[in-house]
Amino acid sequence: MENAVFLAFILMLSIFLGFELINKVPATLHTPLMSGSNAISGITLVGALTSAGAEHSTLATILGTVAVAMATINVIGGYMVTDRMLAMFKKKGSAK
Repeated sequence: MENAVFLAFILMLSIFLGFELINKVPATLHTPLMSGSNAISGITLVGALTSAGAEHSTLATILGTVAVAMATINVIGGYMVTDRMLAMFKKKGSAK
C-alpha cells in the first residue's frame, strides 16, 4: 500500500511538472521540442521491440507487440506534425 501511494505521488508530481514546463515554452520552440520528443519515442520503440521479442510469457509478448504498434504510431505522427510545422516557415514559392 505504501508503495502505491509513493508511485501515485510521483505520477501526480510528474504530470504537474510536465504541464508547467510545457506552458512556459514559447511558440517558437515547439518545433524543436517536438523533434526531441520524437527521438525519445524512438527509444521507447526500441524498448518495446526488446520487450516483444524477449520470449517471456504470452501476455508479455502481446503487450510488447501492442507497445510496438503504439510507439510506431507515435513516432510517425510526431514526424508528420513536425514536417507540417516546418512547412509553415517555408516561403510560398519555394519547392520542397
